[in-house]
Order: sequence, then C-alpha cells, then structure tokens
Amino acid sequence: MLAELLSAANIEAVEKNQVQEMKKKVVLAFSGGLDTSYCAIYLSQELGLEVHSVIVNTGGFNDEELEHIEKRAYALGVSSHRAVDAVQGYYETCIKYLIYGNVLKNNTYPLSVSAERVTQATAIAEYAKEISADYVAHGSTGAGNDQVRFDMIFNILIPQIGIIAPIREKKLSREEEISFLKSHGVEFNFEKARYSINKGLWGTSVGGAETLTSNLMLPEEAWPTPVTKTNPEALELNFVNGELTAINGTNYEHPTAAIQALQALAQPFGIGRDIHVGDTIIGIKGRVGFEAAAPLIIIKAHHLLEKHTLTKWQLNWKDQLAMFYGNWLHEGQFHDPIMRNIEAFMADTQHTVTGKVFVELMPYRFQVIGIESEHDLMSSKFGSYGEMNNAWTGEDVKGFSKIFGNQVMIYHKVNASLNK
Repeated sequence: MLAELLSAANIEAVEKNQVQEMKKKVVLAFSGGLDTSYCAIYLSQELGLEVHSVIVNTGGFNDEELEHIEKRAYALGVSSHRAVDAVQGYYETCIKYLIYGNVLKNNTYPLSVSAERVTQATAIAEYAKEISADYVAHGSTGAGNDQVRFDMIFNILIPQIGIIAPIREKKLSREEEISFLKSHGVEFNFEKARYSINKGLWGTSVGGAETLTSNLMLPEEAWPTPVTKTNPEALELNFVNGELTAINGTNYEHPTAAIQALQALAQPFGIGRDIHVGDTIIGIKGRVGFEAAAPLIIIKAHHLLEKHTLTKWQLNWKDQLAMFYGNWLHEGQFHDPIMRNIEAFMADTQHTVTGKVFVELMPYRFQVIGIESEHDLMSSKFGSYGEMNNAWTGEDVKGFSKIFGNQVMIYHKVNASLNK
C-alpha cells in the first residue's frame, strides 16, 4: 500500500513538473502599482504564463521601497522577482550626454521621465534575453508616450519576443482593474492619490488635474519636496571634463552621488519646479509638472563653463546636435546608431570643460554667478572685450572687415536693382 502511494505521489510530481515545463515565460515590468499588479494576476491566472517580474531602479526607490515591492510581487504569485540597480548605468549611458548637450526639451524640461524609460526598457529587454523569456509585458495604457518607448525598444532589441500590454489591449478602467483583482483575492489598497509622482535620479514628474488643463499651475501641496529653506546659500561646483565631481570642496566617488547631494541641498528651496508643455510621440499636446533642482542647476552651470571654454563653432554645433539628441531620446529612439555618433562628438568637446562654477541658491530660483578655469578663453592675456586688445591692431580690423564682408558687398552691387 505504501509503495502504491509513493508511486502515485511520484506520478503526480512528474505531471506537475511537466505542466511547469510547458508554461511559457513572461518578463513583467513591475512597479507594484495597480496596473502592474493587474498584469501579474492576469498573465499568470488568465493566460497561464510563468511570470517573472522585474523592477529597474533608476534612482527613484530606496531599499525599503524595493523590499516592499518584492513582497507584493510574490504575494501576487510571480515565479521570480528581480530588482535591477541601473542608477550608475543610467548616468553613464544617458544622463552624462544630456549634461554634455545641456539638453532641455522646449528649453524647459530635462527629460526626467523619458530618459529613464529608455534605460528601464533596455534593462528589461536584457533580462528577458537572460532568462530566455517567450514574452515581455508592461502596464502602459494606450494614451501616453511610455507604450511607444517600451514597444519600440523591445522590438529593436528583442524582436523575437512577443509583447503583451494588457491594460492597453483590454482598454481597462481603474475600477475594472480593482474589481478583477478583488475577484482573485487581492485586497491591496489601491486608493488613487490626488497627484501621480514618478521619482528618478534626473528629476521627479508630477501629474494631476491641473496638468490636464492649459492654464492652471500645480498647488504647493502637489510638489513632493516642501519648501523649508529661505536663506540664500552659495555653492561651488567643480566640473572635470564636463562631469560634476565636487560640491563646496567635497569630492564624490561617482557623479550620481554628486547629483543626489546637490538635489538634497537645492530642492528644499523649491528650485526647479515647472510645468513642461510638449508634443507627445502619438501626436497630441501634453503637460507634466516636474521638480528637478539638481538637473537644472547642473545644466545651467555646465553651459556657462562651456561658454567660457569652448569655441564659437563647438558651441554652435553642440546646440544643434543636442536638440536632435534630446528629441530622439524623448521619442524612444535611443538605440539608433546616430545617437552613439552624437555622443562621441559631445564627449570629445568636454576635454577643456573643467573648472569651478559659482551658484547662489534662493527660494524658488538660483543664479549662476561665474566661473574659474585654466581653460577660460576670456583670458586677459589676449585683451578685454570693448576695452583693449593685445593680438591685433586697428588697421588689421579695417582690412579684416573689408574681406569678411566682401562677397555680400558684391551681391548687393550686382543686384542693386532688386533693392529699389
């Protein structure tokens, strides 16, 4: 009798293993919110897939938050969960070049969310390849940019792997998702916050009822960081080859640590708060609030240092290439090889972008005061603008002016009749 029971148990175990082996794997981009929680249950219990959740940390989560998200993932029945630390990789492959290019989309927005999405999608694609997944899934809706960024990067990097986006494909409302989860015994608190917050190393986005209008500003309570500093503070930022390495004489092991330290110093002033108005990838206008004290200060300080240390045509071509780079990154085209070409150019311009930048922090604003650099092209050895020069004479300028304008003078003489 015992032998028969053992034999039956073995057969049951073998059958269970065979069922498990037949299950196809799906990697789920998981944040622990309502949408991705729905996806975890739907993919496993409705589609019968083996779910492997992954969260890519680009600076928005601390250890306690990551632990909470992992517990939630396992409570939802995933087969495995992975937290990928992409903070330094995010800087090295993306943020560094946004600084080199002084990139502000529409002269306003430091690409806080769009930049981290391409990093997250890339890391998820690599993980899907690592575990030989059959599918990759995300919780994007059909209304925003993220669905395009995720789909595009997955199609570029893992075209052999299918993409599942349940919220988009089923056109689900928030109420429908909650009802579905409750019917499967999930009772997490999914109370909707008044404002949606997305935090990362390169800034925090803020969405709410006001950003759905064209005329309203976010109120004070919407901003994640309250204003607690009112007395002005002086900062000394050190850049080496275009990268922030020290603040007020304190050196940081990696620029990501310097960015986080600057954010902690400046954000309590309410610096870097704004609303970006832009064109979405899918062709509609949108508004998003953001607070990004460190990114804005770094970009403006870096730009001033460049204006002192780079030539006119270096600055000119950098501006043009950086605008394209920022727009192409925003639209998810990070893996286009032209992006590597532009990065190589921008990195090559940074060899002389070394020195100190002096900044003053005040409530709701900052001022970049000036720079010190051994590469400063405003050297008094060669003269002072509007005062005197040491490298040419007045006669030199008279001849130069004639030659420099010669072709335009000829044009106007030849075509004098057109000007009447």
